Amino acid sequence: MRYLHTMIRVTDLDQSLDFWCHKMGLVEVRRKEVPAGKFTLVFLAAPNDEGEAEKTSGPLLELTYNWESDETYTTGRSWGHLAYTVDNIYDYCQNLMDQGVVINRPPRDGRMAFVKSPDDISIELLQEGDALPVQEPWASMQNEGSW
Repeated sequence: MRYLHTMIRVTDLDQSLDFWCHKMGLVEVRRKEVPAGKFTLVFLAAPNDEGEAEKTSGPLLELTYNWESDETYTTGRSWGHLAYTVDNIYDYCQNLMDQGVVINRPPRDGRMAFVKSPDDISIELLQEGDALPVQEPWASMQNEGSW
């Protein structure tokens, strides 16, 4: 058995691609337009997984955009979050903040943070390897909203 992808539905494909690709740094590896079904599938990979994703079709994040839907997507408590490791959690979170992304749970511990996508998907960011030394302003930042 091999893990392939996680699918999330998005309400605005351009806004979602801006968030996932330009802000989070994922890479689009494949796209499928399905006119008969009136939907688009966009498959994204983390940069370090791009080669593997192109060879094996995983691990990927699948964005599903239904062209004419006015449905509001909700998540239940059974849904948790997506998780990605980053090289430097402080730099990564600062870059997201500079682009207008709210850091819902700041990396006060030098190890973990949470943000949300435009479609309210919770994303855990984890420091690759050991936690970084605790530093300001992160250590004093309060949580904002939910994650």
